[in-house]
Amino acid sequence: MTTVAYTVRDSATMLRRNLKHIRRYPSMTGFMAGMPIIFMLLFVYVFGGTLGAGIGGDRADYLAYVVPGVLLMTVAGTGVSTAVSVATDMTEGIVARFRTMAIARVSILTGHVLGSVIQTLFVIVIVAAVAVALGFRPDTGPLAWLAAFGVLAMAAFAITWLSVGMGLVTKSVETASNLPTPLALLPFLSSGFVPTDSMPAGLRQFAEHQPFTPIIETLRGLLTGGPVAGPAITTAAWCAGIAVVGYLWSRRLYNR
Repeated sequence: MTTVAYTVRDSATMLRRNLKHIRRYPSMTGFMAGMPIIFMLLFVYVFGGTLGAGIGGDRADYLAYVVPGVLLMTVAGTGVSTAVSVATDMTEGIVARFRTMAIARVSILTGHVLGSVIQTLFVIVIVAAVAVALGFRPDTGPLAWLAAFGVLAMAAFAITWLSVGMGLVTKSVETASNLPTPLALLPFLSSGFVPTDSMPAGLRQFAEHQPFTPIIETLRGLLTGGPVAGPAITTAAWCAGIAVVGYLWSRRLYNR
């Protein structure tokens, strides 16, 4: 068996391990789904009338506007669960045991990443189903939904690798649960809930050039029929850059 085959086999084993952990602690999955749903209900039913009028529509129009941001908020929330899971392994000593075994070193991190991405995609389906139940009706077809799902998977993969590094750099589970908090705040400082041109100049510049805005605009274009090509290129560049940085950072920390 080649080195690549051993790595794939060991990564699959670690993936099964992490999926079992996710199944045994459904409260984390429930929290990941619950927070975006609560924010969606809050913004649509409390602020939706006013904010919908601000974008030239009503509450239903604002629901269509806000769903892409809520879906990306779901992805951003992955950071906490991933960092906590990695920090738990590092502090409980299981990783020291793994290092004495004849397994591919990268498989331990890969198992965390793939498990977290699968968990995130499952939660996205739940949040999207709630959005549809509330009245969200995208203007595009199944292929656009599939493309949006792919964009979310790409964003989840990038953010998860960055979160793995956050879990490795901390010395306690408590710190690991707090470090990814800025990721959860970025969707609020983007075009997810209000247009960026309604923001003050300095905040508008930040919102327009931070990574979550092009991802949200790509999702919005796919689901509501807006422009996609320009935001999609920027989205791919941001996701690739974050994933590479997160992977190299995580590998360096783990090897050290």
